[in-house]
Amino acid sequence: MPARRKTARNFIRLRRSRNLIASIQPAGSVSATEAKNEFGRILERAIRGETVMITKFDAPKAVLMSVDEFKALSRGSRVEIDMLSDEFDQLLAGMQTPAARSAMKAAFDASPKELGRAAVAAARKRG
Repeated sequence: MPARRKTARNFIRLRRSRNLIASIQPAGSVSATEAKNEFGRILERAIRGETVMITKFDAPKAVLMSVDEFKALSRGSRVEIDMLSDEFDQLLAGMQTPAARSAMKAAFDASPKELGRAAVAAARKRG
């Protein structure tokens, strides 16, 4: 697997896990001890569609969810990875042109005064 596809896949997984954790209400969290001691009851909550965050020392450590919810989360990843990979390929190709290489060389060779002027000019273009 090319490195860019692996990077895109890791980005999507990280974004999804952060979005999932952010979407869980505090009432849906249990301590690791409670999860261990009352796993059957907590599993039933997940089967009914509730997403349960398991914490250890008040820090999220795991998420328990139904298979249906997991499948729903997993379905979209292939399309997103392909879309991000295509976008990455286009951006990378744009950075490989002679004009882009020349601009980067000029930027690295520029004096602080020249960089300052370029920054002011770019800020004025943006409005």
